[in-house]
Amino acid sequence: MSDTPAAPTPSSRNAWLRWLPLAGIAALFVALIASGALRKLSLGDLAAHHEQLLRFVAAHPLASLAVYVALFVALIVACSPGPSVMSVAGGFLFGPFLGGAAALMSVTAGSTIVFLACRTAFRDWAARRAGPTIARIEAGFSRDAFPYLLAMRLMPVAPVALVNLAAGLARLRLSTFVLATFAGSIPAAFIFAGLGSGLGRLFHRHERPDLHLLARPDIALPLMGLALLSLLPAIARLRRARTA
Repeated sequence: MSDTPAAPTPSSRNAWLRWLPLAGIAALFVALIASGALRKLSLGDLAAHHEQLLRFVAAHPLASLAVYVALFVALIVACSPGPSVMSVAGGFLFGPFLGGAAALMSVTAGSTIVFLACRTAFRDWAARRAGPTIARIEAGFSRDAFPYLLAMRLMPVAPVALVNLAAGLARLRLSTFVLATFAGSIPAAFIFAGLGSGLGRLFHRHERPDLHLLARPDIALPLMGLALLSLLPAIARLRRARTA
């Protein structure tokens, strides 16, 4: 009998590669913290440099839009705070419609990257750990993934990073995740962009906008209503299943 250890299989040698995307996300988050960029991501800094920013956007509209989208995507990928401030800044710099569209595309792209990274890293681990009960729960979630995820995106209390990480651990189709993220992020993206479009007048009066806008009853309640409406198909299907 030979005592020579068995050579590692290609799958075992390359198993660590699936953790590279998450390692990149962690490194990006650490880089943002170390650079101090998150400390500068505030309405105060935007107010202090708003004239220079507007001049740069006027001189380089396409380049400034590309930089804005790249920074926003990096912020989402790093699971860092500040998406609401970036959405407000987009409305201030590019107007309510272009700024809202840029914010929406950035949130969707960044969220998709995080989703794919989590799914790649934890897919095999989740499959090994999942028992029959967990498998049934995941199967039910997969059937109703779109309304559930859409409701989470619409609710103003659900952090973008938390929803991305949770969805990445579940067995969702990529198309379902992208479509629900895009549709559910539309209200917040354009509400904050609309708020940002009026920043010039507020800065002139040395005032600041209220970023708790989504918590106001006249905005939060309609969003909660939309979230509940998105859950109606899943609730109806659950009731039919329990009746059967």
